[in-house]
Amino acid sequence: MTSLASITSSGMDLDDLTRVLLVGSIVLLVAVAAVRLSVRSGLPSLLIYLAIGLALGNAGLGIQFDNASVTRVLGYAALVLILAEGGLTTSWGNIKDSVAPAALLSTVGVVVSVLVVAVAAHTLLPLSWTISLLIGAIVSSTDAAAVFSVLRNVPLPKRLSGMLEAESGFNDAPVVILVVAFAAQGVPGGDSHAWWQLVLLAALELAGGAAVGIGVGVLGGQLLRRVAGGSSALFSIGVISLTVLAYAVGASLHVSGFLATYLCALVLANTGLPNRTSFQSFGSALGWLAQIGLFVLLGLLADPWELGGELRSAIVIGLVLLLVARPLAVFASVSWFRMSWRDQAFLSWAGLRGAVPVVLATVPLTEGTPNTEWIFDLVFVLVVVFTIVQAPTLPWVARRLGLTEQVHAVDVDLESTTLLEIGADVIQVTVGDDSRLHGVAVFELRLPTGANVTLIVRGSKGFVPEPHTTIRHGDRLLVVATSAVRPRTERRIRDVSRDGRLAGWP
Repeated sequence: MTSLASITSSGMDLDDLTRVLLVGSIVLLVAVAAVRLSVRSGLPSLLIYLAIGLALGNAGLGIQFDNASVTRVLGYAALVLILAEGGLTTSWGNIKDSVAPAALLSTVGVVVSVLVVAVAAHTLLPLSWTISLLIGAIVSSTDAAAVFSVLRNVPLPKRLSGMLEAESGFNDAPVVILVVAFAAQGVPGGDSHAWWQLVLLAALELAGGAAVGIGVGVLGGQLLRRVAGGSSALFSIGVISLTVLAYAVGASLHVSGFLATYLCALVLANTGLPNRTSFQSFGSALGWLAQIGLFVLLGLLADPWELGGELRSAIVIGLVLLLVARPLAVFASVSWFRMSWRDQAFLSWAGLRGAVPVVLATVPLTEGTPNTEWIFDLVFVLVVVFTIVQAPTLPWVARRLGLTEQVHAVDVDLESTTLLEIGADVIQVTVGDDSRLHGVAVFELRLPTGANVTLIVRGSKGFVPEPHTTIRHGDRLLVVATSAVRPRTERRIRDVSRDGRLAGWP
């Protein structure tokens, strides 16, 4: 079969275009259908997308692809869109109390994880210190998207969900800096930096990336308000363009473009821009497309016949990472904030790895670090094996640690112009078995002015409640609230769920 490399080098004709569109559309349709399988199995969809790539590769349909440079370039492009989607769909109110511990977990925690894994790799495998540090840096980035894909039906406290969201946006940037630095040090005659120089370089790049991201987000958002027309579709394109611009400006200034992208998107999503639902939906669609394309591409690059040779090393590094490095990183980062041992235990187990480590495993190849071809296979196997081990157990771990909440309030995306114009949100409330909402009449909720229970779904039927309608276990409530009173509405529902109808009375 014609290889991708030959198509790109010799040019593409209409027949090639037809084949690419045929294969691409089928892959996307299979990927969309795979989401349901992912939900039922408890495994992140990334594993299915990787499997699709392997099936299309030289061990399956025979598509030949072995270009690490193209993979890195396309991988960085996909990560920009994934980070933009993460920032655009993150509520500042959900993460603001978790920003400080998440920032430490993304910096101090990354350093602790890198050092622990490096010591283990140097001692147990054994490898040189440079390669050991390089592997430690590559595998230190977590993927909260994988965590949330298996926890979408397990309501976590805001302190944990917010920290996982914030960590996923913050930790890619310092990890990329360390991987590139260690890969360059492994090149014969390459630049060598003392540890304090690496720390200073990382701090400057992160600070610069933060400044660029916030600046582009604030100024770009003001510009969009003035020049964008009434089309929500064009406005959405403008928002995404600003997040990409933030990366390009940051990378051009040799600061962290990834952090700039995430912070720019976070600013744009939380400064009251119009058409928020539209640009969030557009960003989510691009994020899904980037994830599917990235994982399929990584599956294409992998050679299944070579992966087995790194299974032992991958298990050794993965066990150290899961049982030692991640718990120590969590303890060193969040214990200052008096987080309970249960929270720390869950954060330790929830450190799933995803696309970023596999993409970063191509960096040594593109930087010219000698004898590092096997690192990609090791990281690929590690991500697959430990995702299979960790992902299905996350809901069970959350329940065993007593971290699930009986009342779960989440945003519901609506394409409703009326709601957008009045600045309203829809809150979905699920009444759990232990919730004291059971037996409470709708009027006894005493929701703030501007909030109202508009629909109750009981079993398979929905109905509009009366003020004296009694709430029961298993009910699902849709509460419409203006954006201004939404936080008070959520607090009131949680208070009644915990303390009953008399919650709040003296």
